[in-house]
Amino acid sequence: MPAPVRFAVVGCGVIGRLHAEVIAAGHDTALSVLVDTDAAAADAVADHVAGLFGERPAVTTSLAEALARDDVDAVAVAVPSGAHAAVSVPVLESGRHLVVEKPLDVSVAAGRDVAEAAARHPGLVAAVISQHRFDPASVAVHEAVSRGELGRVTSAVATVSWWRSQGYYDSGDWRGTWALDGGGALMNQGVHTVDLLLWFLGRPIDVVAHTALLAHERVEVEDTVAAVVRFESGALATLHATTAAYPGLTVRLQVMGDAGSAVVDNDRLYYFHSARRATEEAAGDAGVGPNRGVGGDGNQAAQLLAEEETGRHVGGGPGTSAMFDGHHRQYLDIVQAIRTGGTPGVTVADAQLALATVQAVYESARTGAPVLIADVLEGRVVPVPEPPRRPATVN
Repeated sequence: MPAPVRFAVVGCGVIGRLHAEVIAAGHDTALSVLVDTDAAAADAVADHVAGLFGERPAVTTSLAEALARDDVDAVAVAVPSGAHAAVSVPVLESGRHLVVEKPLDVSVAAGRDVAEAAARHPGLVAAVISQHRFDPASVAVHEAVSRGELGRVTSAVATVSWWRSQGYYDSGDWRGTWALDGGGALMNQGVHTVDLLLWFLGRPIDVVAHTALLAHERVEVEDTVAAVVRFESGALATLHATTAAYPGLTVRLQVMGDAGSAVVDNDRLYYFHSARRATEEAAGDAGVGPNRGVGGDGNQAAQLLAEEETGRHVGGGPGTSAMFDGHHRQYLDIVQAIRTGGTPGVTVADAQLALATVQAVYESARTGAPVLIADVLEGRVVPVPEPPRRPATVN
């Protein structure tokens, strides 16, 4: 058996603890060291991991110290979003593989720093977490679109209808700030859904949007956003994200074409119908009838993906995060890329495009005008407020 890929985890908050769980639980990964400027936070995660898996990783408050170790092959970055590039660049320059929790950073300019560092080290794997690409339902829809089972994709509806209390935003000084959160409901909660939307529909062209802060206070960013995105294919999508939908509803993504439609709800394939698979007369000729719409006999989801597969859980065992499964699936992909020299399923370029789309939404909301996503991606339009770029430092 190949030796496990040995990881350091930088940042020991909620997400850092999740990465530590996934790495420590994996057969192909090992957790060598935890890094956090707050020694108590690192110790708490180390104790948590030891309680679950029996082995306690080393802890340090110094990234430089972690990068000086000879038992670190790769680094998972789980610090606040606005510091992702500042940590990621030194990791790549040290010759270690990189895994960055979403988003890539909070500005396209900072994301470009990571992309340039990755380009200087082509032998290293640089991946960004977007774990829902690895959900069985998401994979099934992406493959169906690629096979043309929906015909020409014409539109999509993506909605993230969540609730976050005022206490959530008050729990950390960085939450709800432009500098470290980079935005609100869309950047923090909705960026996964933006990524899936782009994965399903292709390259976006422009966006027009509105944002608002409606249910929270002492927050610099939005808790509600609505946008329309236009794609190279001509398809149109509505994008909605909020943390002001009490008590919290599901994430839902509908993809519609001229020969079929698919609905992913709460990470499960809720509905699928393709004319190619239909045994009755061409679906859609007379509109959606009682047995062709959602919930009717026309639902072919079970043909595409068995029910037990849509809800399949890997499970890290008692005490692990409810988000364990998705990250575990993506880590399997990352380890394979490291071992084979291949390309991970979610690259820095993928994450940079999703980040540019989010920033274009914010710029459109600020100006009231459509914004070309390529202009944001290439730096011809710099969204305001532009979060400050943090220098790449190792301490």
